[in-house]
Amino acid sequence: MRIFILLLFLLCQLSSVAQLTKVRGQIKDVSTGEAMPFVNISFTNTSIGVISDIEGNYYIETRNKVDSIVFSYVGYQKESRPIRANAFQEMYINLTPLAISLQEIIIRPEKNPALILLDSLNKYRKENNPDRLENWESEIYNKMEFDISNIGDDFKNNRLLKQFKFVFEYMDTSVISGKNYLPIFITETVSNLHYQKNPKKEKEIIKASNISGVKDDQLSQFMGQMYLKVNPYDNFIQLFGKGFVSPIARFGPLYYKYYLIDSSCIDNKWCYQISYLPRQKQQPTFSGDFWIHDTTYALCRINARIAQDANLNFVNDLVFSLDYEHVNDSIWFAKLENTFIDFNISDRTSGIFGKKTTSYKNTRFDVLRDEKFFNPQLGQELITLDGINDLAPDKWVEMRHLNLTEKEIQIFDMVDSIKQVPIFKTWVDVINTVIKGYYIIGLFEIGPYYKLYSFNAIEGNRFRFGGRTSNDLSKKVLFTGHVAYGDKDKRWKFAQGGLYMFNKNPRRSAGWDIKHDIEQLGISQNAFTQDNILASFLRRTYNKKLTLVDEIQLYIEHEWYQGLSNKVNIKSRQIWATQYVPFIVDNFNDNTIKELNVIPTTEITVNTRYAYNEKFIMGEFERVSLGTHYPIFNLDLTAGIKGILNSQYDYYRIHASIDHGFNINPIGRFRYILDGSFYIGTAPYPLLQIHEGNETYSFDDYAFNMMNYYEFASDKYLSLLVEHHFDGFFFNRVPFFRKLKWREVVSAKSLIGRVSEKNLNAMRFPDGMRQLSKPYGEASIGIENIFRLFRIDAMWRLSYLSQPAGSENMPTIPRFGIRAQMKFEF
Repeated sequence: MRIFILLLFLLCQLSSVAQLTKVRGQIKDVSTGEAMPFVNISFTNTSIGVISDIEGNYYIETRNKVDSIVFSYVGYQKESRPIRANAFQEMYINLTPLAISLQEIIIRPEKNPALILLDSLNKYRKENNPDRLENWESEIYNKMEFDISNIGDDFKNNRLLKQFKFVFEYMDTSVISGKNYLPIFITETVSNLHYQKNPKKEKEIIKASNISGVKDDQLSQFMGQMYLKVNPYDNFIQLFGKGFVSPIARFGPLYYKYYLIDSSCIDNKWCYQISYLPRQKQQPTFSGDFWIHDTTYALCRINARIAQDANLNFVNDLVFSLDYEHVNDSIWFAKLENTFIDFNISDRTSGIFGKKTTSYKNTRFDVLRDEKFFNPQLGQELITLDGINDLAPDKWVEMRHLNLTEKEIQIFDMVDSIKQVPIFKTWVDVINTVIKGYYIIGLFEIGPYYKLYSFNAIEGNRFRFGGRTSNDLSKKVLFTGHVAYGDKDKRWKFAQGGLYMFNKNPRRSAGWDIKHDIEQLGISQNAFTQDNILASFLRRTYNKKLTLVDEIQLYIEHEWYQGLSNKVNIKSRQIWATQYVPFIVDNFNDNTIKELNVIPTTEITVNTRYAYNEKFIMGEFERVSLGTHYPIFNLDLTAGIKGILNSQYDYYRIHASIDHGFNINPIGRFRYILDGSFYIGTAPYPLLQIHEGNETYSFDDYAFNMMNYYEFASDKYLSLLVEHHFDGFFFNRVPFFRKLKWREVVSAKSLIGRVSEKNLNAMRFPDGMRQLSKPYGEASIGIENIFRLFRIDAMWRLSYLSQPAGSENMPTIPRFGIRAQMKFEF
């Protein structure tokens, strides 16, 4: 966490040594001044070369000892220029046409020769695709680096950075973008990766890890998984959750123009070089070149740069290259992968460079592992050996596939020096508070700050003070708590809880919560809590339906393996009536009514959650899911037990849900949530399913955004959300929208349900609440990526458009509404 805070802090305001020679620039025709694409550029007496892009730009670098560079193009004089070794330099070249007079020759090929080679590649695609291998294993060296980029003089002279002036001595210049950068973080890992196709299994064993300024096994695990999983043989390459058309996709000619440029030897294999460019603007495509072997028609090498106008947020540039080797003369397999990403809001601001190099060594296809070698429950398994962070420098020299440069070696010392600067801790605390919501004071954390003050119709002005213990007190036990007071209801509220971690991975924990506070029944898991200041400002109604709740719960969580877990929860609640939410019971024997003050209940719930191949970033007590490409299943079995802690009701509830999102390339991403529940027994409406309404102007993925609170209840129901993000599929074809990079989104939600006669008679529904006699539905059309952060939906309610009888004092039924959401997406 601290290293990422270091990145944010700087933005808000080196073993064997190698040197890099970097050259970049542009090539033009000396007579016309026009940019020259597809010019060959290479270091003299080496096989290291590139071609210029459509605008004549080029970049090239090497670790080898070189002293000159050569520029060549058919029909032009060859140019050779001396260069400074081990340094960055810019070189702009004007090539002179050869004065050769030739008789006119007209050539009319039946087909583009580049497309003929692509046809051959497609013919042998299955045989050459590494994914056809049943088993393989390789030693992988993975190196990642993060840099602050585009640093100007104003940034350097900022008073807040006065104590960090020494770090600017480590600045360098990117050969790809031409921007300067300051390296601040580097990590390298060495691991063995084992792959099995059927059933699909991956097992990575990290043998060594070296992280600048950090010695942490969990961070080592996260970094160890970061090798680029790109296979150009797939029709779509997944980057930042979006599908980009592969340059060698079967339907590639629909998206790219291809040019046969050159032929040459790569590792003593004759290969043809093909350059490619996007056909249309702002499509999910690349530009670059690739090499095809002349005999097997396999991919030997590919260089790709994301289209400059691709509809992608915060990524100013992305370049990757893959080099293959002919292993055992059987198949071309990855040998070296390089990735460069320029994260930036614009070219005029500072940003972040992310660089990654992955090397494969000792690759074998003939190893058959015993069935016990792979974990039968896990699709992907990650193991870290003991002492991976404690390798001696001379051992690292042996294990590295590639030598570190002098600059890379210096990063390790620089980060350690930064941590010793006193003001660094102050800024860590400030940024940590903004991100996490808590301010750390020794053994305690005060917050969250966005709940210190709020206001609502029941409490008036609400003041809250709370916090939790910090990791300095314990990394096993966490205590939480708060007190709150409303100046309108004149009541004190409080909550206290605790969590004990038996194990972090797989997660095993137990805890308790005690609460005497108000809450809104019938809101989604994603909604703002009522004491969040944002909920106060974004309300669209004067909500009086808040309820005082006393609650005690105990729980234990057992994760069997990452992705499959059970949680047992025992909860005793007392839900108190108010004048706006009364609890009225009819006695049908003598036609009398009884008004209850409180509903006591005790429940036991067993939750089962399954998310295949789900990944997490883990803290000491909290973890953040990185998601999964597979459906997420949830099953809750609940029993309400009469007679325990004054509980008055016997009932059972079965609840299940499926949440799944996936790409439908090239037209965007689709998501659905199927949710249902069934009750057995008798219970009053506060214990039934009060369907999730939303009385704010914010868009809630898990709620019915056009439904009011306390509007519908069911004891059996089924709901469905469908949503499709087109990611600019249509807007990219309209110049105005293409420039704005807006994206289209559509969604619909439906709900069917019923309440049994016995549960209808258990307690009167309050004014405005009813059961579902027909399906409820709502739909929306929206625009997202507005200013790269906002989504705005126009929403229509499709049924139940009139007020129910007896609800004149309740919020009106909205037929149309505008809802907004802030979200960070690439």
